[in-house]
Amino acid sequence: MLYEAPSIDDRAVWDILMSMLHLPAVTAADEVGVFAALREEELTREALAARVGADARALGIVLGVLAGLGTVVRRDGRWRATPLSRAYLDPAGGYYWGGLLHRFKNDLPYHARLVELLKRAGAPSGHVEGWEAGQIPPDVARAIATFMHAHSLPAAIGAARDGDFAGVKKLLDVGGGSGVFSIAIAQRHPDMQASILELATMCEAAQKYIAEAGMDGRVDTVACDMFRQPWPKGYDATFFSNIFHDWPDDTCRELAKKAFDITPQGGRIYIHEQLMGDAEDGPLTTACFSLLMLLATKGKQYTLAELRGFLESAGYVDVKAIPTSPYYSLVSARKP
Repeated sequence: MLYEAPSIDDRAVWDILMSMLHLPAVTAADEVGVFAALREEELTREALAARVGADARALGIVLGVLAGLGTVVRRDGRWRATPLSRAYLDPAGGYYWGGLLHRFKNDLPYHARLVELLKRAGAPSGHVEGWEAGQIPPDVARAIATFMHAHSLPAAIGAARDGDFAGVKKLLDVGGGSGVFSIAIAQRHPDMQASILELATMCEAAQKYIAEAGMDGRVDTVACDMFRQPWPKGYDATFFSNIFHDWPDDTCRELAKKAFDITPQGGRIYIHEQLMGDAEDGPLTTACFSLLMLLATKGKQYTLAELRGFLESAGYVDVKAIPTSPYYSLVSARKP
């Protein structure tokens, strides 16, 4: 089965899916006092976090969504309420909507969890726990592969079509899930071999997709705990999609260094992610995806500057990014 681009992109589906986080972001921010704190004063993220007693990292992620919704704005590194939020979301405003919005907060599945994270009362968790533990039950692995394949297929086709894979003969797809990216890239580049580095049960789940695509001879799997076991060598490049966004900064630097150490001189690394804007104030759907990462993992959606920092700290040079599909970009760098 050849992976072919659909006749229409999936931007609208991403927008619909991530809209579920719009209202919880607003009600949680209101509950911890964000709009009241920004009423008349511009504050940095750190100063605002101190003012309302919130975790700065979690607050920064929520602020990205609020900015995308037009309720806050960032200027010269400082956040300020907009006329919209001063009128309708500040409890001191003359037209405060809180009486209505907060009637729904107990029915919103993410409101309480966001308040908990903002107030430092909870720890991030979610599907990354299996990779942290180094084991995932077979039924869970199959379920993960199913949903990852569903939302990644159009993006994988875009990355394979627009990414610069010149000179790459062997690609190591780290945390490759269903293998959708390995399959799409190998189909696009007939002289390339790809390997999916995953936990053993995830490798077993990926075999179904490899076989369905008729790529048994070109795409294989490597059972490996990426945090505890040595990575295989002999690959021209490493590839990560939706991996860095699962982890905090230190782990991202660790992953970049592991990739650098097994890559030959002149080899490359590719990181496929939705990028936050330089000011961390959108785009809205990517900001919501970042909020979902806060709720479900230990990471967030990073800016290009942040990913560049991880890669350069590992020793990579020539970091660049190209858009490959709605919201997604492919970041690449070279080992000198």
